[in-house]
Amino acid sequence: MSDWKPKRFWKQADVVVCDGGYTVNLDGRPVRTPAKAGLIVPTHDLAAAIAQEWDAQAGLVDPRTMPLTRGANAAIDKVRTQRPEVIALLAEYGDSDLLCYRAVGPEQLIAQQAAGWDPVLEWAAEALGARLNIGAGVMHVTQDPMALASLRDALHEFDDFALAAVHDLIAISGSLVLALAVTRAALPPEEAWLKSRVDEHWQVSQWGEDEEAVAAELIKRAAFLDAARFYRLSLP
Repeated sequence: MSDWKPKRFWKQADVVVCDGGYTVNLDGRPVRTPAKAGLIVPTHDLAAAIAQEWDAQAGLVDPRTMPLTRGANAAIDKVRTQRPEVIALLAEYGDSDLLCYRAVGPEQLIAQQAAGWDPVLEWAAEALGARLNIGAGVMHVTQDPMALASLRDALHEFDDFALAAVHDLIAISGSLVLALAVTRAALPPEEAWLKSRVDEHWQVSQWGEDEEAVAAELIKRAAFLDAARFYRLSLP
């Protein structure tokens, strides 16, 4: 039974207005989440995009090709039921943000990190009131509690759907600051993704590409951009 996969049983996916927002019906039957809750999303645009994912399925249903559906499931089944825990988990990234940990050498990498990351940290200081400290090496960098509180407060502003997207933006990039910059339109998603990969791309420039690493990066990049799209579509 472990190899069982659901097959397409419906002819058409439609967006339907319902209490609380919009849902998707498959031949008149509403889609439900894995926890059997109604898949109700806040915007028509998000529901329409989810309906397109269902319409695109042929034969066996492949959840890997349905990132928006998975995002909605996460918002409803996980974030909504564990919101304080999710915020606490994501806030911890502020105390170990990727952008705050710099190489001790070589100079070329140090310069690339500074060029890519310093402007984003300055944006966080000015726009969010969160001036973070930076350090060289892997030792923990102590941060101002007030700065961390500002980052945590920013997370509380998101609704459940936005927070589900932000969770993925942070977890994939390793940076709470980059994720917030994307949500505040301070950085395009693609640029934020590239900034999160400064170290890896420098390694490639020195040692060349590894096929497995390239394949893994493409998967992560797609997931990061999908999360940014989910965030945008969830906004009223």
